[in-house]
Amino acid sequence: MALTFELDPPFDRSVRDGITALWTDVSNAGGAVGFVPPVTAEDVRPELVKHLVAMEEGRTRLLVGYDEDGAVAATVFLTRNTHRLMAHWLWAYTVMVHPRHQGRGYGRDLMAAAADAARTIEGIEAIRLTCRGGTGADRFYSACGYKEVGRVPGAIRVTEGDDRDDVIMLLPLG
Repeated sequence: MALTFELDPPFDRSVRDGITALWTDVSNAGGAVGFVPPVTAEDVRPELVKHLVAMEEGRTRLLVGYDEDGAVAATVFLTRNTHRLMAHWLWAYTVMVHPRHQGRGYGRDLMAAAADAARTIEGIEAIRLTCRGGTGADRFYSACGYKEVGRVPGAIRVTEGDDRDDVIMLLPLG
């Protein structure tokens, strides 16, 4: 069964707790979403608050994918650029699909839904994101139509002695 996507859902307790649990589970499964395991909900909450503030300020839109039980199973935050010369593209942050749903094509569905959502935002011509090298995420995003447009070697220090590239990718929406 496919995920059901909702752009800008009401940010109620179930969405907040669902995203917190998703982010924690993805991180603990080795997902490259800003943390290194082990991660707790208490670790994730301050980062989620940053997204919430951006949503309240009107800079960020939330896309949520719900599974057949109505649980939060996937997310992406779409954030407008604040620089006036870069207002024609936005960032995709915290792209996640719950580990129990991976391998079913839901990641591709999420990225297609994110592109569809971005196309509804006036003036947006592209989506840009970054991913951690060495995880295979760059291959996944390439399969979704993104092109690698830059790479900063060793920019992400996962642990001492484990530096990864920061891979910059772009999806033109035209």
